[in-house]
Amino acid sequence: MLSIYSDNTGKFCDGLSRRGFIRVGGLSLGGASLSQILSAESSSGKRSAGLGHKAVIMVFLAGGPPHQDMWDIKKDAPSNIRGEFKSIKTKVPGIEICELFPKIAGMADKFAFINSIVGAHGGHDAQQCLTGRSPRNAPPGGWPSIGSVMSSLQGPANKSVPPFVGLSPKCGHDQWGDPGQPGFCGPSHAAFTPNRGGGAGDIKLKGVSLERLDDRQKLLKSVDCFRRDVDASGIMGSLDDFNKQAYGVLTSSKLAEAFDLSRESSSLVEKYGKGTEKLTADGPWKRLDQFLMARRLVEAGARCVTIGFSRWDWHGGNFKRAREDFPLLDQGVSSLVQDIHDRGMQDDVSVVVWGEFGRTPIINKSGGRDHWPKVSNALIAGGGMRTGQVIGSTTRDGGEADERPVSFQEVFATLYHSVGLDVNKVTVNDLNGRPRYLVDQGIKPMPELI
Repeated sequence: MLSIYSDNTGKFCDGLSRRGFIRVGGLSLGGASLSQILSAESSSGKRSAGLGHKAVIMVFLAGGPPHQDMWDIKKDAPSNIRGEFKSIKTKVPGIEICELFPKIAGMADKFAFINSIVGAHGGHDAQQCLTGRSPRNAPPGGWPSIGSVMSSLQGPANKSVPPFVGLSPKCGHDQWGDPGQPGFCGPSHAAFTPNRGGGAGDIKLKGVSLERLDDRQKLLKSVDCFRRDVDASGIMGSLDDFNKQAYGVLTSSKLAEAFDLSRESSSLVEKYGKGTEKLTADGPWKRLDQFLMARRLVEAGARCVTIGFSRWDWHGGNFKRAREDFPLLDQGVSSLVQDIHDRGMQDDVSVVVWGEFGRTPIINKSGGRDHWPKVSNALIAGGGMRTGQVIGSTTRDGGEADERPVSFQEVFATLYHSVGLDVNKVTVNDLNGRPRYLVDQGIKPMPELI
């Protein structure tokens, strides 16, 4: 799992701010060194080989995006509910979405719009979007994120690329930078987080961090010097196989090349765009090149990638902020999904775009929408799924699910199915040795999609 967020000291409306990663040596991997992670994976006997792996890219919209201003426009509702945006027709007859998403509209046949997600617990955290489970009544250790589960059960697709990677810098609010906790899968399956800031969280090769990979020549020179220095010191001869592999990950051309966007054509880089990395009260990066990096890392061997894009807690100025962020999200998501199709990866890579809850039907006096856990939405693509459809609907005001309520766990069952994990059979042992199913028993993948 690759998590792309930003380094921002702001907070959500509830003032919530959680920090928490443990630095170990020169690497920060959720409390375990890289060599420990590799050792655990080897002892489990669950490694996969080759490049034909399945993967998930999750675009997390922290703060709760306004569902009725995106894919579920209520054009016949009163103005204090409908808001300022009009709907536009899409490539699929009968499907209409917000006018600020023309690129997604033009390729709607490649998406499934789920308009009736229910069961959000209402808090500002990423847990349900990363695990499918409510944080309430969690077992000892907590529920593991999808990246930790995939790491535990499937291991690395390429030994030089960790299956669960978190590229987020340290954030003032861990909701933005949380790559997904390992839960009872244990720290050996936590995210590999090279860019969490402050030295120990950075991978640095002779002073070149992963945040400064734009100078390819300097990077390659640094890698070469790093290898020579290590060999000359005799360290390599004394390290066990796992420490050697840990160094191999750091200096692997496979991983380094995944971060090197200069290897892409200028036309493709331009298509994705750059967005902005300015850090404001609106929260994380709005960097569009991170969508491209997500695709490159999946292609290199990462099994699950998450991108955190902007901050969507819009209690005021909802429509002004939407005019800024919707076109950027439209460009990033459409470029990613089209790129996946162009490369023939649409059956192997699943994409999901969502936030922790929806927003209120009634626009408040500040021109914003407040928290609304009763219903939200999601955008699904790839994974060999049946796209070009709308699943579920909401009431006239967008306040509750009307037809086909969809739970977070149903979406997760579908994502696990897309990567080859049978939720009716596969289990992961918790800290007490008790086998736990990936979702609650009885939950099945969505029949509309598979």
